[in-house]
Amino acid sequence: MTERFDIVVVGAGMAGASIAAELAPRASVLVLEAEDRPGYHTTGRSAAFWTESYGGPGVQPLTTASGPALRALGVLAPREALTIGTTDQIGEVERFAETFAGIGVEVQRLDRAGLEARIPGLKPAWTHGVLEPSCSDIDVAALHQHYLARLREGGAQLWCRADLASAMRQPSGWSLTLSDGRAVTAEILVDAAGAWADSVARIAGVAPLGIAPLRRTIAQLRVDPVVPASLPLVLDVAERFYFKPDAGRLWLSPHDETPSVPCDAAAEEIDVALAVERLGGVVDWTVEHVEHRWAGLRSFAPDRLPVYGFDREVPGFLWFAGQGGFGIQTAPAAARLAAGLVLGEVWGDVDPQPFAPGRFER
Repeated sequence: MTERFDIVVVGAGMAGASIAAELAPRASVLVLEAEDRPGYHTTGRSAAFWTESYGGPGVQPLTTASGPALRALGVLAPREALTIGTTDQIGEVERFAETFAGIGVEVQRLDRAGLEARIPGLKPAWTHGVLEPSCSDIDVAALHQHYLARLREGGAQLWCRADLASAMRQPSGWSLTLSDGRAVTAEILVDAAGAWADSVARIAGVAPLGIAPLRRTIAQLRVDPVVPASLPLVLDVAERFYFKPDAGRLWLSPHDETPSVPCDAAAEEIDVALAVERLGGVVDWTVEHVEHRWAGLRSFAPDRLPVYGFDREVPGFLWFAGQGGFGIQTAPAAARLAAGLVLGEVWGDVDPQPFAPGRFER
């Protein structure tokens, strides 16, 4: 028996769950998740933070617009962000501060004394910094569960272990078949498949956009001295590392972006070692033990902006992909914007045009 829905969303990570939650009160929605549980891949492995500079000026409007909703949900916890540079990087630090101050982000320049006051044991080479007081940690699990609850409350269905096997566009809409043989029809197919976004497009006969999965590594360390809870999120202006405290431990990344096929990503020893080596060039702490390591795939379009909108060539196929490492901090605004495109409505002050898939030549 073929089941009929208005909209089928492929993927139940933060992207798929959030757009389904926005659409569910207005349409019949089915969310397909290939894994045993939603959020298994990148969403469940994120060391997420809400920082208006993260992702660059093109992403900032989505991040800023998402702030009020994230605060209202109670999923943010204060955590200053501090982007640092050496004496040789003063030009990069100044450009960073000027760029984001110029688009309305609150930033403060810090000298060596200001850095020392926030990062104990900071090595002498690091002399310049830019503070973002508004930065916050995000409770990723709570945000994801909020959207999963909302989509169910709105009447949407969530099918796990539901892998899309085929998708054919017909005059009446989409005819979909799952790997277990179940058949579904829908007017609109939403590609929120993260690292698998181009793969889903190919299944649907849609030309891929070149959305590339890149592996990002995180390690949890026990260090001496114990990491202070007040430590900011510390980022390198040259994007070679970032770290932040978590329950007395340090979460550290070498800011790696290793090309990968879509897969269940795992941390590589060499990337963890690189992260520890880079940390040693920043602070004089002793790394006592690497307690845990993991990796996730962050997926980027060629211009590193997300892709939100209907495909220019294939009717009824909506791209909701390419969120890179900023998909969680932008989730509320992105989901409302994309849901508005589906429903033919305009939401908020974020211009959807920069994110339209038609910007790419194929």
